[in-house]
Amino acid sequence: MNIFGNWGSTLRKNSLLLVLSILLPIFGITNSVMAAEQVHASYSALEISIPITALESYAKYGMINADLAGYYQYIPTGKLEELRKLLTQPLKISPAVAAQFLDTQQGKFILQRLSGLIKTKPDYPKFVSGSLRTALIAAAAEPEGLNLLNLLRKYPQHNIHIDVASSMKIAGELEKMISDTETTISALIQTSKLEAAKISQTNFSQFPKLPNEGNLSTQKQTVKFFDSIRNRHLSTDIYIPNTQNPAPVVVISHGLGLDSSNFRYLANHLAKYGFAVIIPNHPGSDAQQLQSLIQGNSNQVAHPNEFKDRPLDIKYILDQLESDPQFQQRLNLQQVGIFGQSLGGYTALALAGAKINFQQLQQDCHSNKLRNTWNMSLLLQCRALELLNQSGEAYNLQDPRIKAVIAVNPITSSIFGQVGLSQIHTPIMMIGSSEDTVAPALYEQIVPFSWITHPQKYLVMLLGGTHFSTIGNSNPDSTQMALSTDMVGDAEQAHHYINALSLPFFQTYIAGKSEYLPYLNAAYAQSISSQSLGLNLVQSLDHIKLAPVLGDNRQETNPVKKEFSHTIIRFGFWMLGIGISLLDLWAFSQF
Repeated sequence: MNIFGNWGSTLRKNSLLLVLSILLPIFGITNSVMAAEQVHASYSALEISIPITALESYAKYGMINADLAGYYQYIPTGKLEELRKLLTQPLKISPAVAAQFLDTQQGKFILQRLSGLIKTKPDYPKFVSGSLRTALIAAAAEPEGLNLLNLLRKYPQHNIHIDVASSMKIAGELEKMISDTETTISALIQTSKLEAAKISQTNFSQFPKLPNEGNLSTQKQTVKFFDSIRNRHLSTDIYIPNTQNPAPVVVISHGLGLDSSNFRYLANHLAKYGFAVIIPNHPGSDAQQLQSLIQGNSNQVAHPNEFKDRPLDIKYILDQLESDPQFQQRLNLQQVGIFGQSLGGYTALALAGAKINFQQLQQDCHSNKLRNTWNMSLLLQCRALELLNQSGEAYNLQDPRIKAVIAVNPITSSIFGQVGLSQIHTPIMMIGSSEDTVAPALYEQIVPFSWITHPQKYLVMLLGGTHFSTIGNSNPDSTQMALSTDMVGDAEQAHHYINALSLPFFQTYIAGKSEYLPYLNAAYAQSISSQSLGLNLVQSLDHIKLAPVLGDNRQETNPVKKEFSHTIIRFGFWMLGIGISLLDLWAFSQF
């Protein structure tokens, strides 16, 4: 059967070569590797073969030797340059971190999926997966760090044969994910422009200045709590402004593998404007827990109990502060806002009333949706199903003191689903990043935002932001690994946006200062948006068609009949992002 129709042998060779160009970055960057000497890709009777030495010569010196020259005419020059970058782009990660990651559920899942692309004997799948794991760890130990060429050299076989039919299936999955995301974000931008146009020309200078006006002096102290019932040591940073009346409170919940220092930039900002800020360290999913994983003292970055313990941490701390005389007159603990990033975003939503949706989790985690997903956050969400095995426990994680919530890059789609998120009855701002390959914006923020029924809701998109853009620097003595600039993006601008939007949101809905409400709209977001990192805000998705990602019956796009020179390279960079996100996740780590 000729899947290419009448496009001819030239296009068939072009397609196979470009499929190979995506599989090189896929195998190289996402925990898999190619053969040490020769890479083969075949479909039916057609096969192409490229020596690793030819790729190495091109990657290092830009030389197109005789082995590569035969295929050179089929790939545009610009795309070859992109492939060259993918071959040599390094990822600094220790072999220990790589080994620990590949022993986790997420690592094994990635290896299993990508191993299926290698043609092998029926009884060899585990051998292929083991070879990929071995090569990745060995390549990570090279002086220049992990890159594709190192992985090719370290693969413990002379030849590797790619299953092009399987690669086409993955190409289709990834193309749909990328295309749907781009289409929806494009519609978000247009909707934001429409919302901004309906707002009368506002002179923002007439309102309190943002974000540099705050000048209150503040005090920071660290309080150590111990919840004896759950055996949880809760070291908590508290920022208290010098105010005459009890200060309104904002709690910040950090992401997995982080600590209280990563959002001190936001804490200092809010405190200068009169908010008391509380940042607990969640002991079962903080930087210290990550170190236990890397050192081999733990086999998981976080226990499933963290899905209930994190919200309970914050409830416990608020209870203790309420009963402590030194804080009773300084904190208004009946009007509390909460801010959370990634797993901290989940924590914030749970405290605001979102219910864990075990029915949705069972539906998604015991189906082809999980086996075929490229939404890596779903692997983490499915771990919450283990809470079902704990008999007799009710999971009422809502805290009535929480009056407003900001969730940045949260995981939501299955752990809450539509039923769970519809239980939120407080003002909410959900913030996503267009380049988030850990908790993809389309599935984890945009579609879930449409499920929220509370009228005071805001969806913010960082155009060009990643999962890591809003995270601040850790303490100097922290064991967290710094991410590359490419993975983080324009962090300074992202922090500016978080400060500029969090302040009017909490001033409006926690401090009761309605004069800040005009800052919570598309026009203001548009006025502060920059070229390096765009900012987009909408309050409604009524004008956006979400049916394609909600499961309508549209005709699927055939990835083979797309322009490969555009589509395949996009896959490569998407997979590069997923690979770096996942690997750095376990070095930096958060979901």
